[in-house]
Amino acid sequence: MDPSIEGGEGAEAGGLPPLLQYLCYDTAIGLCGLAWSGQGIVGSQLPEASRGETRDRMRQRFPTARKAREGDAVPAFVQDAMVCVKALASSQPAVVSHVVLDERELTPFQRALFTLARQIPQGQTRSYGELAAQLKMPGGARAVGQAMGLNPFAPIVPCHRVLPAAGSRAGLGGFSAHGGAVTKARLLALEARATGQWVGQQGSLDLDHF
Repeated sequence: MDPSIEGGEGAEAGGLPPLLQYLCYDTAIGLCGLAWSGQGIVGSQLPEASRGETRDRMRQRFPTARKAREGDAVPAFVQDAMVCVKALASSQPAVVSHVVLDERELTPFQRALFTLARQIPQGQTRSYGELAAQLKMPGGARAVGQAMGLNPFAPIVPCHRVLPAAGSRAGLGGFSAHGGAVTKARLLALEARATGQWVGQQGSLDLDHF
């Protein structure tokens, strides 16, 4: 296992592996977390205000999950997800569309929307209305925004790349992770640097101080 991964309790003694497992791992922007089942990633956690709060948040979100133990065999799709998030956090190129997600708890609308969001190239943005139009939902911008606000996979499902329409008074829009719009702007700045360009709505954002 990656030495940056924090270990903990493993499977129950003499029993089968737990249904869900999770781990916390270091990135350039702080301690992040991942939880998974045998089907794929069930949730991704961006840093909270402190490392302890990130760990607490993972336990709150996934109360039935067991923490992966140092030396445990971690599925390849978990390693892949960590590599992607670490790259995004370090202004390095990363493709999130191939990370394996466990989508069994998602609605058909969420599945279609999250798939579409993962196709937005790194360094680019789309508006809520643009995604609604691609999903053939005229007037569905609010539904898109609400679904993005409940996204359990950030930044693997890059809801930070989805913004209100240009000129909107909503600015960058909401962001449910710790730090809100500031965290959203920081992720956009990291991605702009990774791609070496200012694309779409990023060109008008004041991101230089992040």
